[in-house]
Amino acid sequence: MRIDILTTFTEMFPPVLGASILGRAAQKGILEFNLCDIRQYSENKHHNTDDYPFGGGAGMVMLAQPIYSCLDAVDPEHKARRILLSPRGRTLSPEVARELAKEEHLLFLCGHYEGIDERVSCAMDEELSIGDYVLTGGELAAMVAIDCIARFIPGVLGSSESAETESFSDGLLEYPQYTRPREFEGLTVPEPLLNGNHAHIVDWQMSESLYITLRRRPEMAQAYLKGRKFTRHEQKVVNAVLERIREEDEKAKRDSEPAEETT
Repeated sequence: MRIDILTTFTEMFPPVLGASILGRAAQKGILEFNLCDIRQYSENKHHNTDDYPFGGGAGMVMLAQPIYSCLDAVDPEHKARRILLSPRGRTLSPEVARELAKEEHLLFLCGHYEGIDERVSCAMDEELSIGDYVLTGGELAAMVAIDCIARFIPGVLGSSESAETESFSDGLLEYPQYTRPREFEGLTVPEPLLNGNHAHIVDWQMSESLYITLRRRPEMAQAYLKGRKFTRHEQKVVNAVLERIREEDEKAKRDSEPAEETT
């Protein structure tokens, strides 16, 4: 996959794109990164890429001309799927990442300052947000999006199962992970992970994922429970988790009640 990144801060990307999993994927030729400095395409004599907004207001707005010129130079035939990183875009999710991972060519436009001239949106295919918060620029958002999308591209991860067994992949948060030693500072690895029984391990993983999701993201857990048909055995696992939570909540309620006074 080719990934073009249009930004005024190209120096932010090499440490991220050249390291770890993304760096190895680039070395293998699975990913090709192309950093484009928007400032180089400014026709202003000072090569600035922003100006004051019409109508007043705080901050500066990125000019349309340098961005359009950069797009024409990098993707003249509009073969790339052009994405503007923006808080108002659709939210990045595993489903969105899988969809974008199927593309052969992606282009990310990183906004900065107070925003981008609205006329630039005519040249883009969509807007993408990484969450309901605002950053100083789209550079960090682009890095997050690229890292998330890359994990669904065949060959990027060491294991073909990795992207499908992590948090959110099946609607639940991921179960706890352990490695050697078996005991550390009095804390031991759960027995189901040590007995070599694959069926027990799968049950434990499902149980822990559901439990953690119910505790930390109940809305996600409820959607999972409503949207999936369970086998009889899986339903037993689900029921056991629900009973575990019920008992814990009842105990917590009893413990929080003031003790009765005696005379």
